[in-house]
Amino acid sequence: MMSRSYTNLLDLASGNFPVMGPVRERKRLTRVMTVPGVVSELDDDQANSVNSDVHSSVNQDRIIIVANQLPVKAKRGPDNKGWSFNWDDYSLLLQLKDGLPEEMEVLYVGSLKIDVDINEQDEVSSVLLEKFKCVPAFLPPEIFNKFYHGFCKQHLWSLFHYMLPYSANHGGRFDRSLWEAYVAANKIFSQRVIEVINPEDDYIWIHDYHLMVLPTFLRRRFNRLRMGFFLHSPFPSSEIYRTSPVREEILKALLNSDLIGFHTFDYARHFLSCCSRMLGLEYQSKRGYIGLEYYGRTIGIKIMPVGVHMEQIESALRVADKESRIHEFKQKFDGKTVLLGVDDMDVFKGVNLKLLAIEQMLKQHPKWQGRAVLVQITNPARGRGKDLEDTQAEIQASCKRINEMFGKPGYEPIVFIDRPISLTERVAYYTIAECVVVTAVRDGMNLTPYEYIACRQGVSESASSSESNGPKKSMLVVSEFIGCSPSLSGAIRVNPWNCEATAEAMNKAISMADAETQLQHEKHYRYVSSHDVAFWSRSFFQDMERTCKDHFRRRCWGIGLSFGFRVVALDPNFRKLSIDHIESVYVRSKNRAILLDYDGTVMPQTSHNKTPNAEVISIVNRLLGDTKNTVFVVSGRGKESLDKWFSPCKKLGIAAEHGYFMRWSSDDKWEVCGPNSEFRWKQIAEPVMRLYTEATDGSSIETKESALVWHHRDADPSFGSSQAKEMLDHLESVLANEPVTVKSGQFIIDVKPQGVSKGVVAEKVFTTMAESGKQADFVLCIGDDRSDEEMFEIISSAISSGILSSNTSVFACTVGQKPSKAKYYLDDPAEVINMLEALADASDPGSFTDTESDISL
Repeated sequence: MMSRSYTNLLDLASGNFPVMGPVRERKRLTRVMTVPGVVSELDDDQANSVNSDVHSSVNQDRIIIVANQLPVKAKRGPDNKGWSFNWDDYSLLLQLKDGLPEEMEVLYVGSLKIDVDINEQDEVSSVLLEKFKCVPAFLPPEIFNKFYHGFCKQHLWSLFHYMLPYSANHGGRFDRSLWEAYVAANKIFSQRVIEVINPEDDYIWIHDYHLMVLPTFLRRRFNRLRMGFFLHSPFPSSEIYRTSPVREEILKALLNSDLIGFHTFDYARHFLSCCSRMLGLEYQSKRGYIGLEYYGRTIGIKIMPVGVHMEQIESALRVADKESRIHEFKQKFDGKTVLLGVDDMDVFKGVNLKLLAIEQMLKQHPKWQGRAVLVQITNPARGRGKDLEDTQAEIQASCKRINEMFGKPGYEPIVFIDRPISLTERVAYYTIAECVVVTAVRDGMNLTPYEYIACRQGVSESASSSESNGPKKSMLVVSEFIGCSPSLSGAIRVNPWNCEATAEAMNKAISMADAETQLQHEKHYRYVSSHDVAFWSRSFFQDMERTCKDHFRRRCWGIGLSFGFRVVALDPNFRKLSIDHIESVYVRSKNRAILLDYDGTVMPQTSHNKTPNAEVISIVNRLLGDTKNTVFVVSGRGKESLDKWFSPCKKLGIAAEHGYFMRWSSDDKWEVCGPNSEFRWKQIAEPVMRLYTEATDGSSIETKESALVWHHRDADPSFGSSQAKEMLDHLESVLANEPVTVKSGQFIIDVKPQGVSKGVVAEKVFTTMAESGKQADFVLCIGDDRSDEEMFEIISSAISSGILSSNTSVFACTVGQKPSKAKYYLDDPAEVINMLEALADASDPGSFTDTESDISL
């Protein structure tokens, strides 16, 4: 029999999102308030009222920082009773407060590094909230192990660092139960946030890959929540990322944030490429900001590497100087040239590659034997597994071999420190090292070079040696695969897999002239000191404010199930078209203009058979049977297809090829509405299009009488988009003196005569009706794509010019909930047909003509 807890997890991962938590009811946390006011408890009904426009009585901004672990350290009390807590001063979450507005309150939500008995959890929560403004998320052990050691470390960490599970023993295959635990853990974090949030006033800043689906849980409850996410690890290329079985779920969850941050442009570029290839989203860069349009919301993309806490490093330097640690290490390595490595014990840190490189350097440059020392500090491993055990064994074996090969009494080329060391001891090593070497094969950021540069600068009051007051020098050998590499222009960048090249780089670094190392140090120190952790957090928060500034001006609501959930944000005046309302206005009107797009409006885009069915023909004929109606189909399709499909509709007006050809009924001849042309420009444009078609697999050319259209929907997304931009520039150049317009659309490049648009068709219909003494007092205009926006736009100018009366009832309606110049929307073609049928039923029976009998498909 399947356990209840397991079935709940299955429900959760499939999108049913049951309430999770310990079996017993935990006391809800009271809201933390900074000004007088009343905040009611948030029950489920209130939480689901996401469209409420009522603002909280708490009007001071506050930020809730959510991460896997809280920035506090816990210690068991005497006799194993109670707990004592204190701040973890080395936590980035604590340090980033320096960049936030001074008056802003900061609240933390995260887990603790220790297990707290369920009977103590309420007391611990109260203490942490009251004294530290921290809200702990307690994860049941069975969920935590699968969440952290399972999905986070085995799947996400490996995936983001380019390790694919080619075999069951290498990285670990995808396990659905680990994903369910990951979702469950994120759900628990969301519950803790919801208990303390003031949704109209708070900012939410979520950190790192442990909580990548948390934005969806929070956005489901609060549509207008101001929320940012920062990824501290690499984001892999689309070729790697799309191997994940839950690739779209994670992408869509992240897109429920307002701002998504990355350390480098490479990571951001990979994320944007994944959004393009898997979700069909394209980004735009405007005034230096990158944004993704997603259902009416613009999601900002922030590129900003994190920095170090300069004051903390300077304080540690003073302590190290006071304790004579720097002097002690200088004596210990007197006469030696010290190279330093500081890394976590991790399979991606490339520690053994560094050891192989130093071995190669000692072989190739014997002058360093007995003089060069690599001090390798290795922090304890955070993960576990066979890969890590193999890495540790390999490192130990390399250290032993190199020391046996080149060591002698009083000299060991490798000093391996595999124990936790204090910041004071670490900065002392930084201070005496001539060069820091980082050979990680993949790393999100890596602050070791920044810390080293700050330590080599020293502090002015330090007097441990004359060097502290002399010229400052530093040299770096860094992997090109780490996040800090692009910002260190003076460092020697290496491919860590090439041990010979790394060895030469190390030799070059420690052989470099003092003048050059001083110059490089000055350049690096200017950057590191000005781009510290406070600068990073200030920059991210300011961008979050800018991205979220219109939240409360726009109408928002959620659609979709499970991780397909997203928020649609639209203009306050944009609303769904009420059939009852339009029907009542329709009945009272005397002269009606009805303009209908075809594909995507009355015919679904996904339909393979584009011929209108009997229901559509019947509805159109019933509308035409009312003499008060002037009905037009306005489409980009050719006139032959439209003429054939709508042959039973004798009185239907048709505008084909976006209005180049137009007729008022089947008895009328087609008239050309664009400028008369021999289309000589096609002889120029078509060879250009053929050139790009041959070079772009999956693209094609559509030839119309009046236009040429290049399609790249089936091409590679990135390459097709790139080729489209190139073609647009190319065609605009060669057709500059021709009477045509070149426009880009959704997966198309369209070349057509100037002065041809659906807007011109609408204007001509309105003008003709007014000139015949039947000025339209009712206008219904429906379309679904960019070309239809021209019809919506012309309506305003028609009213201002007098073609339409200011009293005309206008229903400009787009299909689908998306940004538009239309005032109304309907969800899909099915709703369009239902609305048109309602109008047909409401038509004046006395004015009908016998059109029903003409139906023959």
